[in-house]
Amino acid sequence: MNRGPRRLVLPLALTALAILSTPAWSEVRLPPGFAKEVYVTGQGFATGRGSRGIPATSTLVFDHAGSLFLARTGARYQNAETDDLTPVYRVPPGGGRLTPDTEARFLYGPPLRNVQATAVRGGLELFVTTFDRDRRLGVLYRLVDGRAELYAGGTPARNVAPLLRQPEGAAVDSAGRIYVADRESGAVVLLDPSGRVLDARYVVVQRPRVLAMDASDTLWIGADGNAEAPWQQGPGEIWRVPRDGTPSLLLRGPMPAAIAASPAGHLLVADRQGSELFAITPEGQRIPIVSYTQGDAPRGLAFAPDTPATRRAGVAGDLFVATINQGAWMVNEVVRISGPFDELIRQRAAASP
Repeated sequence: MNRGPRRLVLPLALTALAILSTPAWSEVRLPPGFAKEVYVTGQGFATGRGSRGIPATSTLVFDHAGSLFLARTGARYQNAETDDLTPVYRVPPGGGRLTPDTEARFLYGPPLRNVQATAVRGGLELFVTTFDRDRRLGVLYRLVDGRAELYAGGTPARNVAPLLRQPEGAAVDSAGRIYVADRESGAVVLLDPSGRVLDARYVVVQRPRVLAMDASDTLWIGADGNAEAPWQQGPGEIWRVPRDGTPSLLLRGPMPAAIAASPAGHLLVADRQGSELFAITPEGQRIPIVSYTQGDAPRGLAFAPDTPATRRAGVAGDLFVATINQGAWMVNEVVRISGPFDELIRQRAAASP
C-alpha cells in the first residue's frame, strides 16, 4: 500500500508562474481586492480544446500541514458505466503540475471505488467515502500515512440492513464525531469518534450529498433534492443544523456542487449550473462572490486552514476551487482565490435590503 508521494517542494510564486497559462482565467469575475492563480494543473490526461488539467475531481480537503488531498471523480451516477477504482492525490504546499508520467508521485493510499476525499480530523486523519453501486454498499475509510482502515459501513451481518448505501460528503466536529451524508438513504449518519453509530438518521433530507462544518460546530448540508444526478437542474437545497440538531432549510433552488465554511461561519457554495460562487449567511442571505464565463464552472471547494504550516506556505484562509475549464468536464484545474471573504460577505450583507 502506498504510504504517500515523494515530497515535492516548489516556491509558491514559482509554481504559479510555471503553471498559470490561459487567457480564459481573465473571464473569471472576482470582487475588487481579490486575486487568483492556478494551483494544481496537468497535461496529457485528455485531448482537445480546454483539455489542460488533471483528471476530473469534485472533492478537495486540506490537512494542517498544508497538503491538499483530491480524489479523481468516477462516474458515480451513470449506471451504464462500470465503476472504476480511482486514486486519491496528495499535493504538497506550493501546488503542482501532473502528467500521466508523474502522477504516481502524488498518489496517496490505495485506489478505491467511487472515492471522494471528504474531511480531515486532528490535522492528520483523512476520511474518504466509497460505494459499490451494484451491491448498494458504502464505506467510510480513514487514511493515515496512506494506510486505509475501514471506519464505518461495509458488508453488514446477515439479515442486517447496511449502515451506508451511497455515502458522499463527510464532516468532523470539534469533538471528533463524524457526520456522513448518505445520498441513497436520504439521511446524515452521526458516528462517535471511534466510528460507532450514534444516530443512523441524525438529519433526514432528500438526497444529501455535500457537508461542511464551521468553527461553531454548525453542520451545513447541500442536498440534490429531487434531482437524479448533481449535474441536473435543481431544485437543490441548503440546510443549516446547529449544535442542538434542529435543521432549518435556508435556500432552495441552486444545485450545490460543493460547499465550504469560511472562518467566520459563512457558507461558500459552488453552483456549477449557474457558473458562480456565492455565500450564504447564517440567516440565509445569499451573497454573490465570483462568476464565470467561457464555459468555466466550479465543482469543488476547500478553505486552507490557518496553521503555522499554511501561514508559512502563504495559503492560510485562501479558498481553493476545482474548476471546469471551457466545458471540458473530464479534466479540471484547482485555482487558489485569495481575499477578505468574510469582510466582503459582511459588507454586502449589510448593504442588501
